Formats: sequence, C-alpha cells, structure tokens
Amino acid sequence: MSIISIVSLWMIPVLIGFILLYGTVKQVPTYESFVEGGKEGIKIAISIIPFLVGMLVAISVFRASGALEFLMNFIRPGLEAIGVPAEIAPLAIIRPISGTAALGMTSDLMATYGPDSFIGRLASTLQGSTDTTFYVLTVYFGAVGIKKMGDALKVGLLADLVGIIAAIVVVTIVFGT
Repeated sequence: MSIISIVSLWMIPVLIGFILLYGTVKQVPTYESFVEGGKEGIKIAISIIPFLVGMLVAISVFRASGALEFLMNFIRPGLEAIGVPAEIAPLAIIRPISGTAALGMTSDLMATYGPDSFIGRLASTLQGSTDTTFYVLTVYFGAVGIKKMGDALKVGLLADLVGIIAAIVVVTIVFGT
C-alpha cells in the first residue's frame, strides 16, 4: 500500500481525533458544540431550499424550452470561425448555471470524444477553471438575505468568461487542436 493511500485513509479520522483532543485540552464542550453546529446547519439548509428549487426549475425551463439549442445554433458559426469546437459551447453556457448539468455534459463529451481528445481536455480544463456563479449567488446570497447581487453577478460572470477564454488558450497551446 502506498504512502498516499495510507495518508488518505487515515487523514479524516486523525483530523477528527485531533479536533476532539484539542477541544478537550482547551475545555471546550465538544459534543455540545457539535450538536449546536448541526442545528445551525439544518436551519441554513432549510432556508436555502426555496432558492435552490427556483434555480433548478429555471435551469430545466432553459433547457426544455429549446433556448439552449437556439443559442447554440446562433453562436456556432462564430466559434467555428475562431477554431473553437462548437461541442464545447453548451458546457461553457451551462457551467455558470449548474455544476451537476455541466458535469453531465463533461461526462458526455468524454464518452463521445475521449478524455485524451482536444474536446475532452478542453472540457476538463473548462470545468476546473470556471464556477457555478448563479448557484453560488442564489444559495449563498439567499442564505444570508442579500437581495442586491448585481455587481457580484457581473464580476462572477466576467470571471467565468476569463476562465473559459483561459481554458481555450491554454489547452490550445499545450495540446493543439
């Protein structure tokens, strides 16, 4: 068994044991603190459910209405003109909206084109260089009650755009087309 396997197997139990031991030494009521944290976590989870459901419904409507397909047909010629595979565009559009849908698209792209293909490598890099901006804003801002999120949305989408462009440039430079 390799050292990495041993460390990964024991890391969580050792970390939990260390926290309990440290709390005991500092005379912190560790069990009571754990229970209070659990109660707070459940309250937060319940408070974000409406925001999460609203976002998931919006994603489903976007995909089922054909809006995603329409958008893809609209931007396909421009992508092909600059040498970007059009197959990657749905992933770039869905990634800021839903991490689960983006992961499904990445899996489909890898199953279709292979993980070592240009599209597979680009999908993997894009998946790691962008974030689920709408999900983050909906869940986290909704949980703390922030209503005005326009500037955060602009910055988040700009960061996603930079991540998409960087992924395309880096994968093209490193792996070619």
